Amino acid sequence: MKDILREVGMIARALDSISNIEFKEMDLTKGQYLYLVRICENPGIIQQQVSDMIKVDRSTATRAIQKLEMNGFIEKKEDPHNKKNKKLFPTEKGRTVYPFIKRENEHSDRMALAGFSDQEMATAYELLERIRKNVEKDWEFVKKGNKRDY
Repeated sequence: MKDILREVGMIARALDSISNIEFKEMDLTKGQYLYLVRICENPGIIQQQVSDMIKVDRSTATRAIQKLEMNGFIEKKEDPHNKKNKKLFPTEKGRTVYPFIKRENEHSDRMALAGFSDQEMATAYELLERIRKNVEKDWEFVKKGNKRDY
C-alpha cells in the first residue's frame, strides 16, 4: 500500500504553514484562521461544533477561540436557550479578514490542482471524502475514550 496518508499529511502541513506565515501580519497564528472561517460561515455556532468540524480536541479549540476573542476577531454571546453554551460570532475585524482568508484558500486550491482535469478533481474529491468519512469513524470512537485494535 502506498503511503497515501503521509502524502495527505505533507500537503496539509505545507498549506497550513503557508497560511500561518501569510496570516501572521493579521495576528492570526497557529491555525486560528480555520476557526475564524468556520465561525464566519456559521455565525452563532458553539465551540463543540467548531471543534467537531475541524477535528480537534476541546482544549485545543478552547485555546484558539480564546485567542481569537482576545484579539478581537470573534465574540461570545450567551445562548438564551442553554446557559452552558456560548454562541460564537465574528466581529467587524473578523468579517474584514474573512475575504482575504477565502481568497488565500481559493488560490491554494487552484495552485494545488493545477493541471487537473475537471474529472480528476471530482475523482480526487470523492476519494478524499471517502477517506475522511472512514477516518471520522475512528476519530469519534477514540474521542469517546475507546481504544482501537491494531
